[in-house]
Amino acid sequence: MHNKTIKELADGLRSSEFSSVELTQYFLTRIQQHQHLNAYITVTEDLALQAAQVADERIASGNATLLTGIPIAQKDIFCTLGVKTSCGSKMLDNFIAPYNATVVEKLNHAGAVMLGKLNMDEFAMGSSNENSYYGVAKNPWNTTAVPGGSSGGSAVAVAAGLAVCATGTDTGGSIRQPAAFCGITGLKPTYGRVSRYGMIAYASSLDQGGPMTRSAEDAAIMLQAMAGFDEKDSTSVDHPVPDYSQGLNSSLVGLKIGLPTEFFGEGLSRNIATALDIAIKEYQCLGAEIINISMPTLTLAIPTYYVIASAECSSNLSRFDGVRFGYRCENPVDLADLYTRSRGEGFGREVKRRILMGTYALSAGYYDAYYLKAQKIRRLISDDFKNALSQVDVIMSPVTPTNAFGLGEKTADPVQMYLEDLYTIAINLAGLPAISIPAGLSADGEGSTPMPVGLQIIGNYFAEAKLLNIAHCYQQVTDWHRHMPNGFE
Repeated sequence: MHNKTIKELADGLRSSEFSSVELTQYFLTRIQQHQHLNAYITVTEDLALQAAQVADERIASGNATLLTGIPIAQKDIFCTLGVKTSCGSKMLDNFIAPYNATVVEKLNHAGAVMLGKLNMDEFAMGSSNENSYYGVAKNPWNTTAVPGGSSGGSAVAVAAGLAVCATGTDTGGSIRQPAAFCGITGLKPTYGRVSRYGMIAYASSLDQGGPMTRSAEDAAIMLQAMAGFDEKDSTSVDHPVPDYSQGLNSSLVGLKIGLPTEFFGEGLSRNIATALDIAIKEYQCLGAEIINISMPTLTLAIPTYYVIASAECSSNLSRFDGVRFGYRCENPVDLADLYTRSRGEGFGREVKRRILMGTYALSAGYYDAYYLKAQKIRRLISDDFKNALSQVDVIMSPVTPTNAFGLGEKTADPVQMYLEDLYTIAINLAGLPAISIPAGLSADGEGSTPMPVGLQIIGNYFAEAKLLNIAHCYQQVTDWHRHMPNGFE
């Protein structure tokens, strides 16, 4: 049952082929069998079985949605009432959330059954899941490789069949990159499309929650439940939510696809480029027109992102001071000692690095030289996308420059790790929606394990329905999204 889609499982629940309690127990057993993947930080077995029983009653009454009774999992960045919400950090290892994030509330309202909370890079800072206080989640395609980050646990859970679908968050590629590394579908919605209330902040102008699923059809179903205006979130946009499933089989004839020359040049692995070339040819067969475009400011995205994101992280994480909640050092001698040691002991190395970078960029002598300049470049990047999307309907690109790299391979070189987000960061700076879909398998060398390749599709603001249709049409003529890692079929 772990390789079925949301729609297939919903049909099975409605026809009484199995109950939600049976389905939930099946996934709980599977999680137990594959603990070595370290996908979960917390498994909420009792709560899940209680929710499944309620879901069965709701299905029997005829008052069910497609998500009612479906076992899902939440990235451990979303506050969940009465359940530990750690954000992958020692700082919040003892934090029990007193309320639900809006995303959690919406999925609960739809009747989804939460299996637990998923592993992630500490405070969503990372591209490999190696920054988690709870240890790295392991890529089921090759357990010596990283699953990507920061939503690594979410990608692993879906790819290995430890949840039907999962939530993720994307600040600079943290849904799309792990989705590509693990061979699943990951959607980063338009900034403001999904509420950030109760989602622990990293960089407030960049963070966005979204679905991680096996297919575009499943992503449409999940986004339907997650999207919408939230008065509790000042960055939420009051924009109509369409029926994302309704237009999934619309023709692609005449679709104009832009390929940025800056994304298909130096730095892109030949294996990735070959797989994407085949995928793009498939779109041509579906009637799409390919247009080469240039977006010169994309090369400035990484330094711009790390100035802005680090600055916002420095501000957001100042609330973790050892006073109100979270980790507190033992026997502080005074207030300064409490602050210093609580933060020094509670935060990991990468979080400290980004706080320091951000504090430096915001300091009086450097604000104009770094932060203000980065904001100006951000506008230029946004204008580049605006100009490109006036010529084409969508933009396609790689998600990652290489296949999933080995555990420990880049931990000693933060700059090399940051370059992993080369093709995803600009989209967050512009606030645009983008989806990563499986587009093949490739091996780095003779005898190496074939690993998933992701194709990124970028659209205009609030064009999620169009992206989902374009992804779905490709998945109707290919089966990459149905491939599962050996041993997890």
